[in-house]
Order: sequence, then structure tokens, then C-alpha cells
Amino acid sequence: MDIHHNLGGGRRVMVERADHSRIYSERGRAGYISHPYMFHGHEFARRSYYWHGRAYDRFYRPYFFHGIALDVYAPGFYYPLAFYGWAYQPWSVGVHFSFGFGAAPWYGYYGAYYTPYPVYAGPNYWLTDYMISQSLQEEYAAEQASGSLPSMAGVTPMSPEVKAQVAAEVQRQLALESQESQLSAQQQDIDPASSGIARVLSDGQPHVLVAGREVDVTDLAGQECAITEGDVIQLAGAPGPNDTTANMMVLASKRGQDCQRRDVVSVPLDELQEMYNHMRETLDQGLQELQAKQGTGGLPPAPPSAKAPPVETALAQSAPPPDPAGATEIAQQDQQAQTSEQEVLQSTGGASGGGPSAQEAVPAPVETTSVSIDLGQTRDQVKSALGEPTRVVNLGPKTIYFYKDMKVTFVNGKVSNIE
Repeated sequence: MDIHHNLGGGRRVMVERADHSRIYSERGRAGYISHPYMFHGHEFARRSYYWHGRAYDRFYRPYFFHGIALDVYAPGFYYPLAFYGWAYQPWSVGVHFSFGFGAAPWYGYYGAYYTPYPVYAGPNYWLTDYMISQSLQEEYAAEQASGSLPSMAGVTPMSPEVKAQVAAEVQRQLALESQESQLSAQQQDIDPASSGIARVLSDGQPHVLVAGREVDVTDLAGQECAITEGDVIQLAGAPGPNDTTANMMVLASKRGQDCQRRDVVSVPLDELQEMYNHMRETLDQGLQELQAKQGTGGLPPAPPSAKAPPVETALAQSAPPPDPAGATEIAQQDQQAQTSEQEVLQSTGGASGGGPSAQEAVPAPVETTSVSIDLGQTRDQVKSALGEPTRVVNLGPKTIYFYKDMKVTFVNGKVSNIE
């Protein structure tokens, strides 16, 4: 069980089960249960999401990159090739279209940060507004669920130049999905290295990502800050062959606790993959909306060959069925995590107090017959000596690793206490 509290107040729980399935819950957002399965000799995973009585599925292919296991999004359906062609090309004239955000509370809250295009030059610009607005709506709902909406005072608006960079990224993703749709139609395997951040980090393109959930990161000075849903970051240089993070420049951020614009921050590769997944997943939702609304509300009509419904992929058809009581299982696991967390907080004196700090006197290092754990060691050094912990609890700057007969506490990534 891994419990993580973000700087902005978010809370995430991930549980690995004996059958290699996973349960994920996040305060104010959809939780999921992930089950692995085999297709064409490769491992895939089906995530069944549950939120307010609604259930939906997403599919992923595990892929190792820089020694890290990443879940790369694999679309569960593709549109006709003609539709991708129509969605890729600019429109002959500017299109006036209203999403109807005006009266929505989330839009009033983020109004100083985000403004939709008044006129759309092509589908990728329409999809850009769809993607950003969906991300902001999801964050607003999560903030409401947590009972607090941080102040937006002094926010810097997302510039037209940044939105243009997002639109260019959407265009690249449209081209990629069009290529994948052809391979899927020919029953060929799709390379996860091409579909995920392995390509993004190495193809020399000025890629940007729109955050799909809150991520705690550090800047070049080692200071922690948060990237939150709807923030925009850009690759600031390809990572080295052994790096597990990538440097990203913040192009647009919303609030005071967010990383500031022009900051260069170090983002874990698995979080970058989840951001990229979220963009592609939201793009697919936007394409569904665009196809449904073509020819209405000012949008130009698509050609007849582009109006056929999407076709479910074979990998989606081969997936195991979702858990029939998935929503209940997620709620129960979240409650168990909350109970476990309270036990930990009581034993350590609270999230920010209790227990010795890195500077205080502590007992001598705990030794076994084969390993020695010392104060000041890093998490990787501890895991190299003891292996993976049975449970991890993240409490801001404090992290606790639980082993069978030992509890190791880290402050800012270094061992501060051993019990």
C-alpha cells in the first residue's frame, strides 16, 4: 500500500494485490482497478474506472524505459481513417463555436487563467480547448470534494503562444493515432516505445504536456513545488540513459503553490507517461465529441466517409471483464488506507511532528547479519540493502518504509530514523 499526500492537499492510494492487480483511489477523482492480461503474446492491463455511478475502461501496455515500468495508453477503439484525415486538416474558414462554459462555476474560477479561442482555425485548436477545459473541470471538482478552493489571486493567464504549442502537440498526437489505427486495422502490434514518452523524449520535437493530475516535483535548486491539472510543461532537454526523471520547463501554471512559470523542474518518468496518457485519453474523448457535433453549432460537416462510428480494437475485446463490485472494493480499500494512515500518524506523532528529525540524536543503526542501514542513506540505498518495502506511506517531506521487522523513516529522501 502506498499513500501519498500532495503539496496541494490531494491524496492518492495505490495497492498492489497478490494477483498483480492494482487498486487506485484519489480524493475527488475517479478510482480504478487494473487487471493484467495477455494479448498477442504481450502483457496489457485493463483499468476499470468508477466515479459517481459511472464505469468506463482504459487499456495500457506495460513498457520498461530507463529501468522503470510504464503503462502506455493503448486506445480501445479507433475511428475511420477518413475521420482522422478530416480532424487533421485546417478548416477553410475560421469557425465560431461556443462550448457553453460561460455560466459554469469552474470557468468563473479559472477565468483569469484560461480563455477559449474566439475563432477556431482547425480541429486541433478546438480539441486543444476541449482538452484544457476538461482538465480544469476535473481539478475544480476534486478541489470541491476536498472542501477548499485555493485562491487564484495574481494568476498569470495562459498565453496564446502556449495554447498554440498545445495545439501543435495535439496535431502530433492526431497523426500518431491515425498511424496506429492503420496498424490496428491490419492486426499489427503497436510499438509502445512509439506510443509513449520514449518517443517524446527522443525525437527532437518541442513537446508540451498538459498535466492531468497533481504531481509533486523539485526545481533545480531542490525546492518542492506542485504541477496541477491544467498546467502546461515543456521538455527542457532529453534525459540521460540512466535518468529516471526529465527536466521540464513550466510554461503555464495557475496558483501560488504551483511551480512558477519558467521554472525548470525534475519530473519522474512515470508521471510524464501518465500525463501523456491523460492527453491521449482526453483527445479520444474530444474526437468522439467532435464527430458527434460535426455539422452543428457552427462546426463544418465531415465527409460521409468520416462519419462511421469508431471500431473497438481486438485488444479491448480480449480484456477480462471488470470487477462486478469494483466501486465498492475501491471505497473499502480507501477506508482501509485511511485507517492505516491514522495508525502511522499516531505512532510517529503526526504528519509534520513527532519522531526525531534528521538533525536529532537517534538510536544506533539497525543491523542484521548481512546488511547495515545508516542515517543519511537514500531510499535507493535502503532498497538495495533490504529490498522493496511491504508498505510505503508518503507524508509530504516524510516517507516511511515498512519491512517485516523494521520501519525506516526518511526526511527529504534521507534516512532520519530506524525502528
